[in-house]
Amino acid sequence: MNARNRIAEAGNTGPSVRSDCFIILKIRNSGGITIDLNSKVKTMYGSSIEVLCKEVLAFFGISNANLTIDDCGALPFVIAARLEAAVKQCVESDKEFLQEILPENLNESTKDRFRITRLYLPGNTPRMMINAGIHKPDGIILDLEDSVAPVKKEEARYLVRNVLRSINFYGAERMVRINQFPEGLKDLKLVVPHNVHLILVPKCESAEQIQTLENEIESIKKTGIRRNRIFLMPIIESALGVEKAFEIATSSENVVAMAIGLEDYTADIGVKRTKEARESFFARTRLVNACKAAGIQPIDSVFSDVGDMEGLAGNVRISKSLGFEGMGCIHPGQIRVIRENYAPDPEEIDKAKQVVKAFLEAEEKGLGVISLGNKMIDPPVVKRAERTITLAIRLGQLSEDWNNE
Repeated sequence: MNARNRIAEAGNTGPSVRSDCFIILKIRNSGGITIDLNSKVKTMYGSSIEVLCKEVLAFFGISNANLTIDDCGALPFVIAARLEAAVKQCVESDKEFLQEILPENLNESTKDRFRITRLYLPGNTPRMMINAGIHKPDGIILDLEDSVAPVKKEEARYLVRNVLRSINFYGAERMVRINQFPEGLKDLKLVVPHNVHLILVPKCESAEQIQTLENEIESIKKTGIRRNRIFLMPIIESALGVEKAFEIATSSENVVAMAIGLEDYTADIGVKRTKEARESFFARTRLVNACKAAGIQPIDSVFSDVGDMEGLAGNVRISKSLGFEGMGCIHPGQIRVIRENYAPDPEEIDKAKQVVKAFLEAEEKGLGVISLGNKMIDPPVVKRAERTITLAIRLGQLSEDWNNE
């Protein structure tokens, strides 16, 4: 154990902080472990907090230290993450203090699952993460990039790792947005081993970046961790990224979707982003076309005005008309509006039902050619119709027994 600093701080404090804690760790030469705990729940949980902290310190070989904790209702996985971040500032260690992973967080994802709504959560703000799954987004994004201050990024990595293990996502796809290349490579060690489903790659501008990322992921997997498949979602946020969209979309079989980030894109081309979005029409359609050609999902940019639900609904309808299949959310209140406006309308559902019924009838008769009226139906049309039916069932627009009704 090599010493670094003698004093370290980690966590957040202040009147608006909840479900977090602020830790000051002072390494000493003698005197054992002393803990000064300030917490509203000290009477009920003080002893268990102290036991956890002593366990973490002992795990890292620290036997003499003064620990000050200002607790604002932090759960054990948060306290453990904050203390480990402080410890790593004081001592050099490759060890990780890992609490047991929830059984429900051992499930895997699939390439073609719906990603209509994805809720962004700041990676260093535990109060927003604890119950995020109850809002039922298709995916939950633990963000290590823009929402985390540079001085807090190392702390956030430990917190995100513990969230992946300890929080119930209620069926949402577990996603992490890493930092932009090459800084984001540092995030992978604390993300890849803990059953993340999908990694978002911000400001992606080349296939080489994806391939470098894939190589690093595979290198980490060779250490003996549980080797679940990890999907990738590059985010296109620059003029160069738009020009290389198809190259990026086809850079790996693990790329299952590609998103566009319009705040950075419009800044890159030197224009102001507007609600009408005429300034980004080319970029959005270029991305959709690249995704459709590559057989992956195109995902639209977030709508930043969380108070304008009518504007959001209109934005989603335009997005759907361009071919996008989902959108990021920055507030739980946006989830319902986005889902409802991406949902297939009655005309789409009726047409899909006709196509699927024609396909099933052709199969029963052993016909190699599928037709609806006087029109031939190609396999991609059938696949799209089946996906529309599946989405309608999931959103409660159709019953699972629709074909027998």
